[in-house]
Amino acid sequence: MVREMPGPDETELARLTKECQQLQTQVNAQAWELNLLRARFARYEVALRGSQVTVYTQDRELRYTSISNPMLGRPIEDILGRTDDEILPAEAGATIVALKREALATGQPKRAEVGIEDAPGVRWHDLHIEPLRNESDEIVGLTCASVDVTERKEGEAHLRLLLRELTHRSKNLLAVIQAMARQTARHVGSIDGFLNQFSARLQALASSHDLLVRESWYGASLGELIRSQLSAYVDKDGGRIAIEGPEVALKPEAAQNIGLALHELAVNAAKFGALSVPAGRVSITWHRGEQNGHPVTLDWREELGPKVKVRRKKGFGSMVIERNLARALDAEVSLDFDPDGLRCHIVIPAHQLLATR
Repeated sequence: MVREMPGPDETELARLTKECQQLQTQVNAQAWELNLLRARFARYEVALRGSQVTVYTQDRELRYTSISNPMLGRPIEDILGRTDDEILPAEAGATIVALKREALATGQPKRAEVGIEDAPGVRWHDLHIEPLRNESDEIVGLTCASVDVTERKEGEAHLRLLLRELTHRSKNLLAVIQAMARQTARHVGSIDGFLNQFSARLQALASSHDLLVRESWYGASLGELIRSQLSAYVDKDGGRIAIEGPEVALKPEAAQNIGLALHELAVNAAKFGALSVPAGRVSITWHRGEQNGHPVTLDWREELGPKVKVRRKKGFGSMVIERNLARALDAEVSLDFDPDGLRCHIVIPAHQLLATR
């Protein structure tokens, strides 16, 4: 029995069928890889759109060929096909274009932080520029990544402001401490006396600063300041000290100076005045007009203590209360050595007060 050999057409058909199957297999594999790439690219786009990073590519004419996010208030479709000269503000655009031209010419990556005018103000961007090469290693454009660093730049500016303010306050504080040391030394007769009084005054100053730090140096409550400076006496003799007044917030300088004055009044009362005897009483009251523009009147009154004698020579405490408050705060101060008890009347001007929050 003789088998017939397949004709040329049948052989060619079988070969073509096999090649077609191979091609279909390759197409299926490429389609699978393409779908995988699309999924990965979609995740990449979602990640970028949820961040402050914008990635884009440009050709050698700096025409945008792709971009991950809208930019400068323009949608993506309004950016593609345009150049930096058409998109960017003139001043910032000139700087950015110069950097990109240099990267194209040298083939080296560039990086810079640039401020771009954008509503409602300047936005800062950390710009990374990389030359884009083809398979022949020729530069055909740029790949750029722009990271919005406005919050960081604003934080750095705020930190510099705080450091300058801290330096200013530190110098003022040192001046206050130096003056306190000199005046204390003038009115004491021994080293031990100086150390005791100076340490107590430093502690009074520190108490005022604790209140200010707690409020981020915005100001301090007058009521809290009084209780802080009289805490040692209020805790021990709570029924002998009356503190009453509305909520009032002092500016930092006012809190510092009034705190020292209150300390001197309390120390004097404990040594010579109403708090030096069991029956003595002290009342601290203050009031203010209904409007924020009115001053605050503070009254310190002592009663039922030893008879008060007018001192011929004024000490450091009197100087702090009368001269220092009047000079530093433009306050009205009167110190009355009434035989029945010391009286101190202080009018704190409105410009030393904070508006009620």
